[in-house]
Amino acid sequence: MRVLVAHNTYQHRGGEDAVVDAEVALLRDHGHEVEVYAQHNDAINNMPRAAAAMTAIWSQRSAGDIESLCERFQPDVIHVHNTFPLISPSLYWAAARRHVPVVQTLHNFRLLCPQAIFLREGKVCEDCIGKLPWRAVTRKCYRESAIQSAVVTSMLATHRAIGTYRDRVTRYIALNSFAQAKYVEGGLPAGRFRIKPNFVASSAHPTWERRSGGMYVGRLSSEKGLDVLAQASRLAPGVGIDVIGSGPLEPLAREAFGDRLLGFRSLSEIMNRMGTAEFLVLPSICYENSPRTIVEAFSSGLPVIASRLGALIDIVRDGETGLLFNPGDPADLAAKMTWAAANPEQMKRMGRAARSEYEAKYTPERNYDLLIDIYEDAISTLTREAHAA
Repeated sequence: MRVLVAHNTYQHRGGEDAVVDAEVALLRDHGHEVEVYAQHNDAINNMPRAAAAMTAIWSQRSAGDIESLCERFQPDVIHVHNTFPLISPSLYWAAARRHVPVVQTLHNFRLLCPQAIFLREGKVCEDCIGKLPWRAVTRKCYRESAIQSAVVTSMLATHRAIGTYRDRVTRYIALNSFAQAKYVEGGLPAGRFRIKPNFVASSAHPTWERRSGGMYVGRLSSEKGLDVLAQASRLAPGVGIDVIGSGPLEPLAREAFGDRLLGFRSLSEIMNRMGTAEFLVLPSICYENSPRTIVEAFSSGLPVIASRLGALIDIVRDGETGLLFNPGDPADLAAKMTWAAANPEQMKRMGRAARSEYEAKYTPERNYDLLIDIYEDAISTLTREAHAA
């Protein structure tokens, strides 16, 4: 099978970029031919604003590139990850002209919310689900800019009107059932969805001896609940938390965690630390889609203390693979961290359950089977539709 992967990479590399790289490597390891069509957001810095805005809505360059790649590479399927802002939805129409099925992984909620995370003023906001998101413009939801919010809203309005998201994507991949339900509520066709979570490779079986303390891994920002964690840490001074990551709240993190703020660390070091910690904290105040960090933790036999919010309720089973706390509530988080530190045997039990969850759902082998099934489904669906026409 020949797979063309399309992805608009981010200025600050994140989990989505890592997922794309991992899936490409997975396919190649199984003998598939993979071509990657990538654009990088740094290119925006050299573009006039008007040109950048038009490109986000419809990129003639991307459409031409995709048609040329289809001619040369002859892909059986095109797997799209992120098209915003440089690739644009013109890709879907180019694929249709070449009669190539499109599989789209929805890593965030951009097709429903210009900000992509359903968050406003520190609280979950679903005002735009199922509606034209004009409120995002007046509220400056995207990058606190009315102009940039208007660009995203115009892109969504244009492609909803011409049926791009309804008719030109053969199969959508949602990372969990909660996300799928939100997309369908927002108007995407339910019959085109399949669920496939993220995965990580795990080379060593974890041990549960000599574990201590907690850790946080992620962007140091308000939507990730870093300030909630900082307040909880002050309420639970006897619980040590190592903080890995960088971001705009680094000064606050430095004040709250001192020398335990470790900054950026390589994935290998993060995995090593996960193998010796007692729990991972994920205090997000927005809808997380499917944090790769949880899968990494589960693979390391590390239970997760997470916000009782959105998909996290399904991914982390309270009392089994971790603990849930009320989102945005530092006192409740502090209570859960204190309990975890005082009950190491129960945390080891949860860690073993987390590892079992990983082996059942999040291994490369399981992910590969799901991915190929989705590709084959997309290919056969497009063939049937072509014959019916």
